[in-house]
Amino acid sequence: MILQTGRIRSLEGSSRGSGIHRILDAVFESADPRLAVVRNLKLDGNRLTVGDTELLLEAYNRIRLVGLGKASVAMAQGALEVLGDRIDDGYLVSKHAVGDSVDLPEQVHLVQGNHPVPGEGSLNAALGLEAFLGDSRKGDMVLCMISGGGSSLASLPAEGVSLGDIQALTRLLLSCGASINEINTLRKHLDRIKGGGLARMAAPAQLATLILSDVIGNPLDVIASGPTVADESTYAEALGVLEKYSLSDKAPEEIVGVLQRGVRGELPETVKHGGSCLEGGIHVLVGSNQAAVEAAVAQASEEGFNTLLQTTSLQGEASRVGFLLAKQLRELDRSGQPLSRPACIIAGGETTVTLHGSGLGGRNTELALGAAEELAGLSDVMLITLASDGEDGTGDAAGAVVTGDTLAEAASLGLDPQAYLQDNDSYHFFDSLGDLLKTGPTGTNVNDLVFLFAF
Repeated sequence: MILQTGRIRSLEGSSRGSGIHRILDAVFESADPRLAVVRNLKLDGNRLTVGDTELLLEAYNRIRLVGLGKASVAMAQGALEVLGDRIDDGYLVSKHAVGDSVDLPEQVHLVQGNHPVPGEGSLNAALGLEAFLGDSRKGDMVLCMISGGGSSLASLPAEGVSLGDIQALTRLLLSCGASINEINTLRKHLDRIKGGGLARMAAPAQLATLILSDVIGNPLDVIASGPTVADESTYAEALGVLEKYSLSDKAPEEIVGVLQRGVRGELPETVKHGGSCLEGGIHVLVGSNQAAVEAAVAQASEEGFNTLLQTTSLQGEASRVGFLLAKQLRELDRSGQPLSRPACIIAGGETTVTLHGSGLGGRNTELALGAAEELAGLSDVMLITLASDGEDGTGDAAGAVVTGDTLAEAASLGLDPQAYLQDNDSYHFFDSLGDLLKTGPTGTNVNDLVFLFAF
């Protein structure tokens, strides 16, 4: 992996630089979607083992492949590696890699949706997926590959709701600081694919879902809005999210109306436990932030760092979280607690950003910017933020790098970090310093990681 950031490049050839590269590489290797599927899908003659469940292939007339999410192409390639031409047909929805560069058999159709706000591509992808699954019948097996981003990449609005309504609501939710669990609670009640909707479409086929998690705690009904599992949330909870963030008067009237009708019992709820379309369904979690963080911890230990896995549930306002993590590095510098140098503390999870300005950036670069002032003046420390999918918010960076010199270098260029925070313009702050972390789209998505180094 090439890390396009000046501060890490300056360490090239040193033990620090190569060690950081290997630690970050361990994250991506652990979260490799193709390998994750291969590890959980085994074929022995006519016996297919999905996770811990064994299926006899002679019981099925067709094996159909469905993929939804940022990692759908790589996950599908893992399934094809195991099953080869036993897969009769397929339909994949992804964000990237649509074209001649993707190595897929001709019977597997690949389409591109939109992210983070659903668009016409998302609607067309969802309509195509609905049509594809409409041909499913008893005696079929549908192998479904689910990963983060799926909520936006395929969108099939509920009756009475338009794509424009969904777009408007999505923008409101992404700017108000709502968590992914809260956002997806609304999505599940406003979209026919989500909240078990894909399972309804696939019935009566045998459904087996392999899931790469990008959500804290790995709740299956939240990842990609739970298209193949029972939904734990209700219309009342969805309406409550709007009320919590004072969005009831800002959201489209059609959306509020649908949710109110659902609360009154005038509309059917999402798929719940015991639903007939879920009968016999198989669900296997093949990768997560926890696994990625543990891989990074193991590699950091091998590199000679005293290591600590701080949490895989990192949450909160990004800039505030960055400040608190920087304080931890300052305490380590002062007292040698909780680790002595050389130290590497690793955290995983997903913060949120409440938009106040019109700048460019995402939660990872904003977290890094929130740490800059607190780290000022410290020697031999570094904070690195990383979006595992390589795409942080609206920019082309995966995150950023901060050291004790960042604030002084910014001042020399006339950059005021607080002004950039107020405008939510963390991308341009770090771009001016050459400290954006750019990996390009990684083809995976297991949430975010933060690394605290004290050399």
